[in-house]
Amino acid sequence: MALPPILKDNLRLPVVASPLFIISHPKLTLAQCKAGIVGSFPALNARPEAQLDEWLAEITEDLAAHNANNPDRPAAPFAVNQIVHMSNKRLEHDLMMCVKYKVPIVISSLGAVPEVNAAVHSYGGIVLHDVINNRHANSAIRKGADGLIAVATGAGGHAGTLSPFALVQEIREWFDGPLLLAGAIANGGAVLAAQAMGADMAYIGSPFIATEEARASAEYKQAIVDAHANDIVYSNYFTGIHGNYLKPSIVAAGMDPDNLPVADPSKMDFDKATTGAKAWKDIWGCGQGIGAVKAVEPVAAVVDRLEREYIGAKKAICG
Repeated sequence: MALPPILKDNLRLPVVASPLFIISHPKLTLAQCKAGIVGSFPALNARPEAQLDEWLAEITEDLAAHNANNPDRPAAPFAVNQIVHMSNKRLEHDLMMCVKYKVPIVISSLGAVPEVNAAVHSYGGIVLHDVINNRHANSAIRKGADGLIAVATGAGGHAGTLSPFALVQEIREWFDGPLLLAGAIANGGAVLAAQAMGADMAYIGSPFIATEEARASAEYKQAIVDAHANDIVYSNYFTGIHGNYLKPSIVAAGMDPDNLPVADPSKMDFDKATTGAKAWKDIWGCGQGIGAVKAVEPVAAVVDRLEREYIGAKKAICG
């Protein structure tokens, strides 16, 4: 099935920038959209909850002005991530803000709920649901999601353990709709590889942490530049859901990254991770693809590099 216009019109590359917990905010999202890829942020990053209204007003107004001033080079659309889980007490409020501003793309995580999909569909938006296995993918589509984000091993933040080859292959046996792939994608060749194995688009997060526009500390950004795949630790200790984190940040918090306790998933708490009720706000999420990140740069420079590499990979294969 062909991609809906919202996922192909005005895009330089078949890329969605993933919503980075704590780090993504309007400045980063706008830079991503203006560079020609889908920008995004988690609704929970706007705190207090009233700030989400302000952020959405800023983004929609700024993009409208950009498009009016650049009719030959309009911005890509933006997305908002909603955590669809009982621990998220803000979901109803944040979803209504998305309806108010007609957010073009909503990325749902940690729960597939028909009411969320219906709310987004009411104004013509689309829902992409992230999944770590084929069973979750089936459930999401049955409940009305428009597309899927296959979160394979090596992805930053909350991630699964399946090979991207296995995960995409199983989903494509029955689903021909929009399919994105996440998991250690950090250069243009990997974007093309994602398409070659059956995905429509790549879902990229960690390289955008090390950008000038990201809301991350200078130390975090430099750690992304300095680290490699073997510096990533997979654990559920910090939020109750397994994810990938930078080893140096765990050590700095006074913990042994090789001997982390196992958390009770029923007690996951995103408020603690965001507000610092524990030290989790200083535990740095990151994927295994960071070896491709060589410097802290503007978003535009990262997208330029991805485009060069993507075109170069195509030429190398097709001649």
